[in-house]
Amino acid sequence: MFTVYILFSEKTGRYYVGYTNDLTRRISEHNRVKGKFTDQGIPWSLVYSENYNSKKEAMDRERFIKSRKSKHFISELISSAR
Repeated sequence: MFTVYILFSEKTGRYYVGYTNDLTRRISEHNRVKGKFTDQGIPWSLVYSENYNSKKEAMDRERFIKSRKSKHFISELISSAR
């Protein structure tokens, strides 16, 4: 199983969209300093996730969400899941 996830950083006010086959491990990696883009947003918190049976489905969904290039779109997606 693969998961598309959205993280939010209170510190920067930014969202991060990704996909993984191990959500717990991936969130842990985002919250560990490693000299990458996500370091500036630590701590990241999970605000949304969707599960898919295949890697391709998850990659396609991640690409779709990122293609919107819209904080408003992501906020609406999160709100609709609550």
